[in-house]
Amino acid sequence: MRALVLAAMLAAAAPAAIAAGNDWHPSPAAAARLDRTKLDDMERAIAAGTYPKTTSVVIVLNGELAYELYAGGGGPGKPNDTRSATKSLTALAMGIAIAEKKIPSVDAPAFAYLKDMAPFANDGPLKRQITIADLLTMSSALDCDDNNDTPGNEENMYPQQVWTRFAVDLPTKPGWRRDASGRGPWAYCTVGTFLLGQIIQRAAGEPVDKFIESRLLDPLGVGPRNWDRSPTGEVMTGGGLELTARDLAKLGWMVTDGGRWRGKQIVPRDWTAAALTIHRPAFEAMSYGYQYWHRPYATVCGPLEVWFMAGNGGNNVVSIPSRNAAIVVTRTAYNTRGMHQQTFDLLEKYALAALPCR
Repeated sequence: MRALVLAAMLAAAAPAAIAAGNDWHPSPAAAARLDRTKLDDMERAIAAGTYPKTTSVVIVLNGELAYELYAGGGGPGKPNDTRSATKSLTALAMGIAIAEKKIPSVDAPAFAYLKDMAPFANDGPLKRQITIADLLTMSSALDCDDNNDTPGNEENMYPQQVWTRFAVDLPTKPGWRRDASGRGPWAYCTVGTFLLGQIIQRAAGEPVDKFIESRLLDPLGVGPRNWDRSPTGEVMTGGGLELTARDLAKLGWMVTDGGRWRGKQIVPRDWTAAALTIHRPAFEAMSYGYQYWHRPYATVCGPLEVWFMAGNGGNNVVSIPSRNAAIVVTRTAYNTRGMHQQTFDLLEKYALAALPCR
């Protein structure tokens, strides 16, 4: 029964054991396939503070809940603020909106859906030519880069009363142009993801949170959810949606399984594949799909290609189709140096290493 003890009761500040809950119960058979030695080592490293402010690690194998660990005040019923990790849900919702013919394709002009906000400041051909795909791949002409002091930096948006007004009035980048692939330079832009949500809302004719909940979260049985909003009530689709670790694991597994949940297609398979396709180079050793990150890892089984949702604090929701697995790591190490690298290290040394090679 050793495999059923999913987190050791090491100390008050150490990972806490999990009690079964909701409609997704731990599987002893799936747990037995994991390398328990690697998991024990991970639990000791977390308890020792090697990966500070880790609140959960959840592993799904072949659609079954194989492992859970909770620490640092985390718990199976506690929602996690994974910050930008939930950007990826906006991309999945866009795929559903296109499948429902609310939007014709990723080549549709983005600002055509925002005419209620016209006239736009800084209007011009570059802004009118921005497509849905440009926003999905973070390669649009908007002068927006959250890692630099640009007009569209997300911190400039939050004090505004109407975030959509701020977003549509942004200037375009001087000298911006498309390369041979048809895309512009990549730059991390939360405002662009927020605009995608506003576009879905207008195209679907219903609040974007209700659209995402009815098409994506409700079919998965996702429990309590808490959306961030602007001062005037606009739904923040650029991150901040709070979900439990198990519910994040459901999303991670659904993407691993090609957009399916328990045999039902939730997100179109072709859209899931497109989201998990490299469209732009991003940071060193990392690439970008449709609001999804890509990163290679070295494992004892050989090189491993991983797709993941990522957010401030060191949060990752990992989908690994080649191993039929998904992994959630939630942390609250917000705005700290090395937070993402710490999570990458935890995954490579322990969580990914615990997976069976086949």
